[in-house]
Amino acid sequence: MQDSYNNPSSNWYSWFNKSLIVRALETIQDFIVVSLCIGLFSVMAIQLRALFISLLPPLNFKAVTSDILFLLILVELFRLLIIYLQEQRVSIGVAVEVSIVSALREVIVRGVLETPWSQILSACAYLLVMGALLIIRVWIPPTFSGIDPERRQQKAKSQTFELANSKHSES
Repeated sequence: MQDSYNNPSSNWYSWFNKSLIVRALETIQDFIVVSLCIGLFSVMAIQLRALFISLLPPLNFKAVTSDILFLLILVELFRLLIIYLQEQRVSIGVAVEVSIVSALREVIVRGVLETPWSQILSACAYLLVMGALLIIRVWIPPTFSGIDPERRQQKAKSQTFELANSKHSES
């Protein structure tokens, strides 16, 4: 009896390994995100086809603008999912950018003159808050140690700029 108590493989709670469960759930979550990426890529391809068809005469400016903005929203959502897969976090900047483009798309598609003033005022307030959030996120510390994609992008851009300047100064 004492032997079975000391043997961890015979206990039911030895099967309850937290790290194994967390890894399995993260794998399932990654599979879901990859499935979303594939589905979003398919929707982007269909939307791109519709965009090219809408460019045929007679040209409907509102429809073309709406299709282009919708395609930009899909690209930003795809980028958000890719960042999530790479870093296991949601990028605040990309999420805010998607929100801004979505709000602007709705205003442009409906038309500023046809939209009630209260909705335009609400959209302006919303855009101001989103813009403030974009500015404030610079001072928000990264959620995880070592992960700060905005700083990494700035560093990559500055290295590219320095490389271009060094090639220009050599010639």
